[in-house]
Amino acid sequence: MSVPYETTAYEPAESPESPEEHLARLLGRALNSFELPDEVIRQLDCALAHDSSLHSAHHSAGLHRETYRHTWLLADGSTVTLWELVHNTVPGGDAQHEVYVDDEELHTATARLALPPDAPDFELPSLLQLFAIPEPRHVYATDDSADHARRLLRRAENADRPGRDVAELLATASAHQITQAFGRPGRAGRASLNYALYEHAFLLPDGREVSLWEVEHTATPDGRHMCEVYTSQDAARDAMERRAARWA
Repeated sequence: MSVPYETTAYEPAESPESPEEHLARLLGRALNSFELPDEVIRQLDCALAHDSSLHSAHHSAGLHRETYRHTWLLADGSTVTLWELVHNTVPGGDAQHEVYVDDEELHTATARLALPPDAPDFELPSLLQLFAIPEPRHVYATDDSADHARRLLRRAENADRPGRDVAELLATASAHQITQAFGRPGRAGRASLNYALYEHAFLLPDGREVSLWEVEHTATPDGRHMCEVYTSQDAARDAMERRAARWA
């Protein structure tokens, strides 16, 4: 049986937003939030977890445009995405926020922006521009990392958890870092299901980096916290969706 984590062990000084808080903040800053269908808002009111990521960006001559993808995991295992457009109307001006339910609406809104003619077409994979920037390495802590890996694998309850080969590899880990990748830990007294996804990154003596992905949730018959561990983020997210659909 896994033990719920202490909040201070995973959350920064400022607690991550709940799905409801994130939605409220997004709608509060969007100039056109009143145009969103009521059905979409009702769906998101019951979301279990959320995730946000930069989709594209363009900066030129004091004008800027960024688009963000905000995704919520629902109780039936499905997801809902909202697209946020952030831009200024004059060089150096304040940012304006708009939100849309699909990428076609976002495309239309983006096309009307007064960006220079050499701005890249929105349909192009603009994230390719970002790949030239090397991703920052993890900020590791040398705090008995091999024992951390052993305890993480020991509390994993999923049948397809990493095997002995992974355990032996991580027994040599010299440092590690834990970061929250999705959702938030459960709060005491909260009746709804809770999901959180963590990346446990380990640094090996030869400089290699190995990550394990931990899903912590309360989708159990008695509502207790359960820990599952996977070797890839995709497998961990698939597990979250399966659990949510099963306990919908």
